Amino acid sequence: MTYDYNSYKELAQTAADLQNAAAVLEWDQEVYMPSKGASFRGRQLATLAKQAHEMLTSDKYERILKSLLDDKTLDETQQNNIRLSYDDFEKNKKLPSEFVEALSKQSSLSFNAWIKARQQNDYSIYAPELQKMIGLKRKQADLYGYEKHPYDALLDEYEKGATVAMLDPVFKMVQEQLTPFLKKIASAKQVDDTFFNRNYPKQAQWDFAIEVLKTMGYDMEAGRQDLSEHPFTTSFSPEDVRITTRVDENNFASLFWSSVHEGGHALYEQGLPTSEYGLPLGAAASLSIHESQSRLWENCVSRSYGYWKHFYPKLQGYFPQSLGDVSLDSFYRGMNQVVPSLVRTEADEVTYHFHVMIRYEIEKALMDGSLSPEDVSGRWNDMYQEYLGIRPKDDKTGVLQDVHWTHGSFGYFPTYSLGSFYAAQFFEQAKKEIPGLDGQIEQAEFGNLLQWLRKSVHQYGRRYTSDELCRKITGRSLDFSSFMSYIEEKYAGVYDLK
Repeated sequence: MTYDYNSYKELAQTAADLQNAAAVLEWDQEVYMPSKGASFRGRQLATLAKQAHEMLTSDKYERILKSLLDDKTLDETQQNNIRLSYDDFEKNKKLPSEFVEALSKQSSLSFNAWIKARQQNDYSIYAPELQKMIGLKRKQADLYGYEKHPYDALLDEYEKGATVAMLDPVFKMVQEQLTPFLKKIASAKQVDDTFFNRNYPKQAQWDFAIEVLKTMGYDMEAGRQDLSEHPFTTSFSPEDVRITTRVDENNFASLFWSSVHEGGHALYEQGLPTSEYGLPLGAAASLSIHESQSRLWENCVSRSYGYWKHFYPKLQGYFPQSLGDVSLDSFYRGMNQVVPSLVRTEADEVTYHFHVMIRYEIEKALMDGSLSPEDVSGRWNDMYQEYLGIRPKDDKTGVLQDVHWTHGSFGYFPTYSLGSFYAAQFFEQAKKEIPGLDGQIEQAEFGNLLQWLRKSVHQYGRRYTSDELCRKITGRSLDFSSFMSYIEEKYAGVYDLK
């Protein structure tokens, strides 16, 4: 029996409907769900995950894909969707439906244990569920197969082709180049950021962030912002992309830059082609490319001096008592203060990558069995002491700060650093190709930048790997020197470095 492209599209998009229905439930779980809903929510998510997995590993789906692999009547977009879908099929087929269901159930159990552990500031409440999740992820690595390190199999889920052998040299550069730069900044006169910890009423913070998101181009008719324990972005389609943030009335930076960061992710999702909904070319290229979009907006744009020439008077209007005596220069320096801190999501651009490196090293050790889950908190604290010279005072600001492991997202963290490095390289290229970009940013005119990102990144979906896309945009593979040039130039001004 022969199949046409519509047969493939119908099946793939139906599976996507199930996955996106699950995503709605997951969003609700982290935003609005009452605590007693946890047990049934885990069942509901597991049912949807199992059904979608069975559809995408079915004999019928395999027959459809194989019949279309060599169909010369398909156009380039259709051929790419079939090629990538078949790659996904071969990988998904390695996971039994019962395993996918078990993983989904464990994710809900782990998440709720993590919430309780954070509330009580006690890692031991979460550790048993983390142990179970790690057991499942080790099994998943075995099911996928790997040549050298079990972590390689999990890395490939988020960054196709990434391995420990590839990432170890990247984080070696982080150590070798960022460590002396961090020491150079530490020897300079520290800038003041204490005004960030004055009182900033919740509603005013919220209103300002919404104004900024709209100015960036975030379509509020195709999205919304809510509060959650950990900021995140989720997409059910390019026309329903939601973000969350968290608020601290005594820390303006917590809500604002989380909103801009998640807004960058959301702009990517809203820019994916609606015609390819549920298909590979309707999905993001990779997690590192996704992170490049959020980091570009958060750091390259919204932490620049020119950006605040426009927004700072507006911000002072929202918070006259807290910022009325703070100059633009002081605000700019303060927002770019570099100092070792405990919370990754609130870390500066320089120390941030030590946070990622610590998680990367711990995940590797958990996957190869050289570190036991019960010892993670201690190892975490020791590594913070070693790399950043500080030690978490409790579990909430230490090992319990990230939600990722509750979802089984081992291999995700390295993409954060890769994304920052891609962001610097992409922004460098954007400035070459968009005449007067710096002046446009000063006027809060982001239309040309967003269109450049739509054209250079968003429109392609998964057509290219991260490396292929980077070479297409900038003419070369990921180049750490672009990131170093960016921060050296920026922080020379912030800290008056020679």
